[in-house]
Amino acid sequence: MPGDLPVRRTPDGVLVALKVTPKSGANRIEGLVSDGEGTRLRLRVTAAPEKGKANEAVIKLVAKAWGLPKSSLSIASGETAPLKMLLVRGDSAALEADIATYIRALS
Repeated sequence: MPGDLPVRRTPDGVLVALKVTPKSGANRIEGLVSDGEGTRLRLRVTAAPEKGKANEAVIKLVAKAWGLPKSSLSIASGETAPLKMLLVRGDSAALEADIATYIRALS
């Protein structure tokens, strides 16, 4: 991951490592957090982790923040866990650069 950012290129786009806290007071992207698994982007969503509601909230939040269509985002792994991999479909080099810029601006 470039500069220890939680972004990795794939043939379809990029994967972004997330740590999601559901049932929070607000929907927001907080910044980077490091754990034993590596660096992740921390998100908080108000939705409960039931029937995919928190995952839908994650996709809606990220799509709005990054100016992407919701249809380009999907949960690649961790659907029922707080540690997730978000697949962002599109040009991997451009997405990686744009997401890295966004994440660095959070600090």
